[in-house]
Amino acid sequence: TNVGTFRAYVLNYLRNHPKVHSHGYTLMVRQLPPGPEGLPLEIYCFADTVEWPIYEAIQADIFDHLLAILPEFGLRIFQQPSGLDLVRLANPA
Repeated sequence: TNVGTFRAYVLNYLRNHPKVHSHGYTLMVRQLPPGPEGLPLEIYCFADTVEWPIYEAIQADIFDHLLAILPEFGLRIFQQPSGLDLVRLANPA
């Protein structure tokens, strides 16, 4: 499936990421139960630092990459509609 292939891609990406500990540490990518907001994906890994700002930058870079590559798997991110989205639906341009 697309989701299974994406999960395998994410796991491989994290195993080869230079800032993620992949040997001797837990590294896991799994689906959580689907719900009204979609199919959650849990990513469990350890960064190679304990410095908070660097950790946050590593995490942001990983998610930036995963969000950018998602369409290559025929998948898309779910986001709750905001007030502006609802106004646009009511008044199409």
